Amino acid sequence: MSSHFSLYWWGTVLDEVTYIEFLSDLPKELAIFLIAMIPIGELRAAIPIAINSYGMTVSGAYIWSVLGNIVPVLFIIFFLERTSTYLSNKTRVFKRFFDWLFERTRRKHSKRFGTYQELALLFFVAIPLPVTGAWSGSVAAFVFGIPPKKAIPFIILGVLVSGVIVSLITQGIISII
Repeated sequence: MSSHFSLYWWGTVLDEVTYIEFLSDLPKELAIFLIAMIPIGELRAAIPIAINSYGMTVSGAYIWSVLGNIVPVLFIIFFLERTSTYLSNKTRVFKRFFDWLFERTRRKHSKRFGTYQELALLFFVAIPLPVTGAWSGSVAAFVFGIPPKKAIPFIILGVLVSGVIVSLITQGIISII
């Protein structure tokens, strides 16, 4: 298993060398914490970089990555609703956009997720695939109207599970393919 990985974002390759060079002056724990906060990489980037490039222990990589991945969740959950409400009250364009987004999303997906919203949220965050994770899960919780008191514990649990999966994959204990 290769210790090198690349993420593709808007046609740009963001690889571990880019992350390491950009954060080279920081303590490795802080660097991993910050990498885990980035929406594209999250734990999928932070844990392999911590173990393979920074030489951190699996437990250290896991702890710093999980903590870094949880921080944006709190901001997204608590400020996305306030921001959308503010924008909806200020301009008709945003009100129409948010009304359309919420109605369309809830109409198309509510039957699939209605009864098991929190459990679906947990699995959505826990499975370390592109477009899943804490950032996407936080936005999904907001769009589906899952209250923060219910959403946050399930997102955090999903982050914890995802961290274990990514750690096991990074160590070569389990394989995706």
